[in-house]
Amino acid sequence: MTDAAPSLAELAAEEEDLQFTRFTADDAWELGSALVAGGREKELPIAVDLTRNRHQLFHAALAGATPDNDSWIRRKTRVVTRFGHSSLYVRQASIERGTTFEAEFGLDPARYAAHGGAFPILVRDVGPIGVVVVSGLPQVEDHRMVVAALRTQLGR
Repeated sequence: MTDAAPSLAELAAEEEDLQFTRFTADDAWELGSALVAGGREKELPIAVDLTRNRHQLFHAALAGATPDNDSWIRRKTRVVTRFGHSSLYVRQASIERGTTFEAEFGLDPARYAAHGGAFPILVRDVGPIGVVVVSGLPQVEDHRMVVAALRTQLGR
């Protein structure tokens, strides 16, 4: 995989495509379990987290994940919750405006991290209702892992 981030247009297209018609606790379990299975298969040192309306529905840490991954999860989740877009989208939007997330918004970096890996759980005709996050890989790989799992679950 390449470390090059997708364009803002590509990230927006992902968000338009990867929407549920509903999202239940069972859906969270299925998505989280798929991410864990993929991580185990490749022996990835990741943590996975899913929330709906700020209620944690799934969390797992695989071998090699550290408490720092939980900090990254919280910080990336705050970005998605605040802006309604994937953490990589928010980062790329600032870059394409010729600045950085940190300079543009001045948010506390101990609380907000616009780094790839957190994606909004979107329900069509409703909007963002939660967040799915992977932490432990380079940020574009975290993002791609989440997107691949969403594509599979949604049959895309």
